[in-house]
Amino acid sequence: MAIVETQRHGAVMQLTMNAPERLNALSDEMLAALMEALDTCASDPETRVITLAGMGKAFCAGHDLRQMTAMRQAGDGGAAGFRDLFERCSKMMARIQSMPQPVIAQVHGIATAAGCQLVATCDLAVAAEGTRFGVNGVNIGLFCSTPMVALSRNIPRKQAFEMLTTGDFIDASRARALGLVNRVVPPEQLADETAALANQIAGKLGAAVRIGKEAFYAQLQMPVAEAYAYTGEVMVQNMLRDDTAEGIDAFLGKRDPKWDQ
Repeated sequence: MAIVETQRHGAVMQLTMNAPERLNALSDEMLAALMEALDTCASDPETRVITLAGMGKAFCAGHDLRQMTAMRQAGDGGAAGFRDLFERCSKMMARIQSMPQPVIAQVHGIATAAGCQLVATCDLAVAAEGTRFGVNGVNIGLFCSTPMVALSRNIPRKQAFEMLTTGDFIDASRARALGLVNRVVPPEQLADETAALANQIAGKLGAAVRIGKEAFYAQLQMPVAEAYAYTGEVMVQNMLRDDTAEGIDAFLGKRDPKWDQ
């Protein structure tokens, strides 16, 4: 079976990491498969939302430490291999946010180190009660510096730094309170709740969601005045679309819009 399985549910594409015996670690194979699946989805006009889940008892336990340890056998002690690994992982994370479709993490079990980074990177996240989140590399002498990038952009600074320096885990309710996940549900409702959120978004005008996601991440990098100027122009271009005019006319006429999506 594929290390990343794909299953279509209408306009929603579910990606499932399928290496349960390794807690869906971000091995070389997993990173490559995720990147390939994301690239395929990005160019698929029928896919309007993506969900990302993990097979087995965990969502994702982070990097594959056995593969990383093997890299030390190289003449440079692993420096080139480590550098390449973190670059490839960073590219995969960046790809999630450059996707035209929203990506929703469906999280259960544990999400640790780069697995927690993956949750923080996704546009939205739904977690099962009992899920534990941590950037716990410091416990083995490896500070989670790359996971820190996504985490510190999701939750308050002092809470992120505490997690990074203590290696302590937080539970799903705390993750929601801090803003790491959007919703927390009983485990038996996780798949349905994630699907409901995905389908709600998939029912919106696809072009508007694509425009909005790109603008969302772009404006975050800008000073406020520049962000307003940029997003004002984005709204102008959005307003000029025929399907947006149809949406507004439908609202004013108290009818459902007729969109081709």
